[in-house]
Amino acid sequence: MGRHSTAKEVEQNHLDALGDDLGSLYHGLWNEVAQLYSKWDEYVELFGTKPSRIKLLNDAAPLFFRTVQDSLWESMLLHISRLTDPPKSCGKANLSIQRILPLVSNELKGTISEQINNAISKTDFCRDWRNRKIAHKDLRLALKRQAEPLKPASRAKIKDALGSIATVLNTVSEHYMDATIEFNVIKGSCGAESLLYVLDDGLRANAELQKRIETRTYTPEDLTHRNL
Repeated sequence: MGRHSTAKEVEQNHLDALGDDLGSLYHGLWNEVAQLYSKWDEYVELFGTKPSRIKLLNDAAPLFFRTVQDSLWESMLLHISRLTDPPKSCGKANLSIQRILPLVSNELKGTISEQINNAISKTDFCRDWRNRKIAHKDLRLALKRQAEPLKPASRAKIKDALGSIATVLNTVSEHYMDATIEFNVIKGSCGAESLLYVLDDGLRANAELQKRIETRTYTPEDLTHRNL
């Protein structure tokens, strides 16, 4: 099995291949997009894979997992919005894919410009949600007073939005490093899937405990107070 590169080595590879300005920007964006895909994968594992998982979460702690679902969803929309924002906001520089264009070679500018514009278009719904619901609360929308509806948002639209951002980074990577990154297969261990197995085991154990209590076959350990 080959050795995995350290975070510092990956950063240095980007700097060596792309130069200090483009390399540092690319590396920052690369990290952000990898985190985005990881967060999205956790969301889908919990809430977008199959109904049996939703039932499991509702059986375990419905209020808590509704809060987790809403928080992850809004976090995704905010994260995507930030990465596609203008290069500057209120006079301060932003880490955004829009900063890539002036740093790439002339032969790449046309393609990158088109891809950035496509990403901005595909992520427009994220900024609408951010501006009128998450970061700010549009009064008419909140009070339901003839407000313009929020732009439609769905898992499919999030997937397309992520893909449009990844395309920009991969175009840079292919041109300068002859390599592409499959962000959607970068997965960490001990994530949402592990939690689902623990919840399933816990609910099964609790059902068995209740059965022992109902049939008066419980043990002293069954009635021991749990210190969590």
